[in-house]
Amino acid sequence: MALDGIVTRAIVHELQAFTGARISKIYQPGTHDLIFTLRGSGGGGKLLLSANPTYPRLHLTERSTLNPAEAPMFCMLLRKHCEGGTIESILQVGMERIIQITIKTRDELGDVSAKKLIIELMGRHSNIILTDLASGIIIDGIHHVTPSISSYRIVMPGVAYTQPPEQHKLDPLSIDKPEFLKLIAAAEQAALLRSMEPEPEAEDEGLEFEGELGNLIQREAVPQPADGSGGPAPSSDPAGWMVHAFSGISPLIAGEIVQRCSHILQAGGAPGAAGAAGQEPPVALWEAFDSTLEPVRGFRFSPVSGRNPKGKPMFSAIPLTSIGEPVKSYSSISQCLEDFYGDKAERDTVKQRVSDLIRFLGNERSKNIKKLANLQKDLDEAQDAERYRIWGELLFASLHAVSKGDKEASLINYYDENQAEIRIPLDPLLTPSDNAQRYFKKYNKYKNSLLIINEQLLRTHEEIAYMDNLLQQLAHASLHDIDEIREELVSQGYLRDRSKKGKKKKKTTRPTLQVFTSSEGIDIYVGKNNLQNEYVTNKLASSNDTWLHTKDIPGSHVVIRSETFGDTTLEEAAQLAAYFSQAKLSSSVPVDYTLIRHVRKPSGSKPGFVIYDHQKTLFVTPDEERIKSLPNVFKS
Repeated sequence: MALDGIVTRAIVHELQAFTGARISKIYQPGTHDLIFTLRGSGGGGKLLLSANPTYPRLHLTERSTLNPAEAPMFCMLLRKHCEGGTIESILQVGMERIIQITIKTRDELGDVSAKKLIIELMGRHSNIILTDLASGIIIDGIHHVTPSISSYRIVMPGVAYTQPPEQHKLDPLSIDKPEFLKLIAAAEQAALLRSMEPEPEAEDEGLEFEGELGNLIQREAVPQPADGSGGPAPSSDPAGWMVHAFSGISPLIAGEIVQRCSHILQAGGAPGAAGAAGQEPPVALWEAFDSTLEPVRGFRFSPVSGRNPKGKPMFSAIPLTSIGEPVKSYSSISQCLEDFYGDKAERDTVKQRVSDLIRFLGNERSKNIKKLANLQKDLDEAQDAERYRIWGELLFASLHAVSKGDKEASLINYYDENQAEIRIPLDPLLTPSDNAQRYFKKYNKYKNSLLIINEQLLRTHEEIAYMDNLLQQLAHASLHDIDEIREELVSQGYLRDRSKKGKKKKKTTRPTLQVFTSSEGIDIYVGKNNLQNEYVTNKLASSNDTWLHTKDIPGSHVVIRSETFGDTTLEEAAQLAAYFSQAKLSSSVPVDYTLIRHVRKPSGSKPGFVIYDHQKTLFVTPDEERIKSLPNVFKS
């Protein structure tokens, strides 16, 4: 993937349609993300601004998000300064991954004031910073940068805004052919001179610094030349040279240019020789460079996504010859980014938050698997209870034929229809009578333990099913769902309540549910955890609503909230039940469906557990694209 200067240019170009739009609502669903609801004469939309260190991005979105009950401080500040304001301009800083949105609004006194929202899409240094337009003073940032973090610039309220360090790269869109060829010649000469310089001695190397601090020190100590030199030689590493010399060119785009260049050269001869029509490699590189960036200059973007030759997912704002089949095309860069990133950022955050729960549930499941094996062993022994009774009675009937010190007794088995001889093991230290009593005691012990063992077996199977169910729920959980699952484990006595004793939590009687709308316009409710499953099945649904669940597979409770619907709605509901289950990646998944009045919860059973009858079964293969295409919202 490559959210580079070219993708940023495509985003800014697409967002020009919202110049003059009003910011009606601002939400902050996560630590790094903001949602702006925009209203304008050309229509509205939702704008996602993300300073996620792994997935920074800015694009229009149609995804439904669950917002916290109490807005974070930065969200409250943006509401104060930007909500109700008008977007005056949306600009890109050069070809950098920096976007500036100018917003005009009225303050508490009714006076017009202007703010500048700066979105820096710089990997782990990404940030969203609100400044006063006139003074350039930072009002606040979604991530604070203190002097202990960076000596170059500070991102704190009341400090003048400083742009990220200048990279002294050239604008690739303003370069012409003569200048490009001159840059190649200069870079070749500079690389040759560097190769002739002696290696610095070890004692002169000084201290090494890593990360942003090291980069800043290096840039201050050795300023990057503005002529494209200072990097690798274009002849040996043309892609590396272009990334070093030009702003906004990512390794992905540089690799595309090199690939096009090789095609041009191969059309006229062997690599390294003069190309088609006598072209030299620098000229061929220019032609590839120019043809790749020509649509970028004219704002003719055709976003695509696919995989590179190594199978890694990738996307681009322009078509690429290096992208592998199947190639997916999009009508806008926002659709491309929405599809590519999907819920990757949330899934990564969820993985970090649930790692301890998954480890705990895995350990509990392993314990119960071992317990099940031990119980099965006890059950096998207990099945011999009747044999011990027979042995005891045969010994009592033949005390005269057995002596103390015998290790076994060979007696006629009167309970066998063939009156066959049976060998009974004896303890030589016990009398024949005591041996018989010992077998009677074993008989009574195992006879009484059978009930307990069977009961324990049932409970252990239930525990394993419960753990499997929770593990499946965590696989589909949102950040909100995690808290509900954790609370459930606390209430069931599996985890200790680590919340502060004096702090009382608000009792939520109605959980937030994800509601999909079928192609026929009918609501389909999906429970993502046991709290939601119990609510949607036992409280929300009516007796004639239809309930669906994967057959004998841990999964979500799905309810069609209508008495009448077509086969399309039923099939889409079954798709949802299969997708939000442990069989998400399987084919021909069996999904049972029945009316809610045939579903009931046994007394004392685990949360989310129900039994049902009068069911029918559908077989479906989960289709992620089809499920994503269904409109959905969160309702509480």
